[in-house]
Amino acid sequence: MERRVQTMLLKFVLASFVLLVSIRDGSAGITSSFIRSEWPAVDIPLDHEAFAVPKGYNAPQQVHITQGDYDGKAVIISWVTPDEPGPNHVQYGTSESKFQTSLEGTVTNYTFYEYQSGYIHHCVIEGLEYQTKYYYRIGSGDSSREFGSKHLPKLNRKLPTNWEIGELGQTFNSLSTLGHYIQKGAETVLFVGDLCYADRYEYNDVGLRWDTWGRFVERSTAYHPWIWAAGNHEIDYMPYMGEVVPFKNFLYRYTTPYLASNSSNPLWYAVRRASAHIIVLSSYSPFVKYTPQYMWLQEELKRVDREKTPWLIVLMHVPLYNSNGAHYMEGESMRSVFESWFIKYKVDVIFAGHVHAYERSYRFSNIDYNITNGNRYPLPDKSAPVYITVGDGGNQEGLASKFLDPQPEYSAFREASYGHSTLEIKNRTHAIYHWNRNDDGKKVPTDSFVLHNQYWGSNRRRRKLKHFLLTVMDEIADM
Repeated sequence: MERRVQTMLLKFVLASFVLLVSIRDGSAGITSSFIRSEWPAVDIPLDHEAFAVPKGYNAPQQVHITQGDYDGKAVIISWVTPDEPGPNHVQYGTSESKFQTSLEGTVTNYTFYEYQSGYIHHCVIEGLEYQTKYYYRIGSGDSSREFGSKHLPKLNRKLPTNWEIGELGQTFNSLSTLGHYIQKGAETVLFVGDLCYADRYEYNDVGLRWDTWGRFVERSTAYHPWIWAAGNHEIDYMPYMGEVVPFKNFLYRYTTPYLASNSSNPLWYAVRRASAHIIVLSSYSPFVKYTPQYMWLQEELKRVDREKTPWLIVLMHVPLYNSNGAHYMEGESMRSVFESWFIKYKVDVIFAGHVHAYERSYRFSNIDYNITNGNRYPLPDKSAPVYITVGDGGNQEGLASKFLDPQPEYSAFREASYGHSTLEIKNRTHAIYHWNRNDDGKKVPTDSFVLHNQYWGSNRRRRKLKHFLLTVMDEIADM
């Protein structure tokens, strides 16, 4: 009898411990002791093969695709022709070198200071079939180029592996990160801003470095959709050059399907890809009450259907939680406006960049804080999303190595190093997340965890634990 009581008490203690862990979703935070042996944080020389111009007169270059509608049955194919505006059509089909359909796109160009861009083409291809590989050709004659891209599964199906990155730039570290993505075979990139760092140049070199970056990433962007979020290095506000229109280079070159989600601006929008509803926000556009972005997000969150898209993911540039000395507290204003919504609608994970380091949070929130008598610090909150900062793609500004000490309770893991993340959604309740360090060009698995779905997974897990605890307590009471 005594042994049975001891067994029941042990079960109770263990179950209580598991319940507490599930609420906090972690334990003591880790600050990695790894010290990066940095490759030089300088841009790749202009004559490097990574920036090679395709052969042939007026050959299409800087090819990239993104999702073209709300539900994932369309893509936007974009490219640049350097010498003249034509041809401006895309031929595509389901067999290699056999193109049954041709569509015309739009074409435009622009100036930035005295730099004259090439001719920028955007073509929307609609009515695509799920789980089908398409091939497409752009250009004409000997200068034409062909590419292939596999289309995503339909809604409510497992999402192909996602790859998350920000602050990519065009250094040798960037080249290492991009190579790891291509080796991994992920099918979608969630890009959290700061593309090419062209704003670190002046005058005509700004536009030139937008061109080199477009050719640099084409080895990926021409084959798999990249979901774009804009960062501070896309603003390109340069009054000394007479350039005062924010995001000019970015908006001409990298279009988004914002109208499909009823957005009034390309910088914030939403798409549904397989089992995920992905919301993109703009950290550098007005977002307080009654602004267009605020009003749009309020309505977009109501449109989320967790039966069709079980996972809810948010992308932004500035992290809402950051324990690095770099850009510390810069996301506080957006956090105070939107955090309660993220909890109410059970956002699963929020990816951000901006800080040139990696950090992952536990489930914490600060929604009870107010200036008069609220809680002063973030508290464990099982309803909160996991916050992940992946601002470590490889830019020329280098790493942000000065973390705050002591490590805040909300911070689970942090390291100042270059790397990339992958998110593999297994089903509607579980996903596997990895962060991999780029160690002298080699991919080193460093941080990983199982992400439980806030809408489907965590509720069921807590119900099972609660039932188990009540069963154990009943057994003890009956003794």
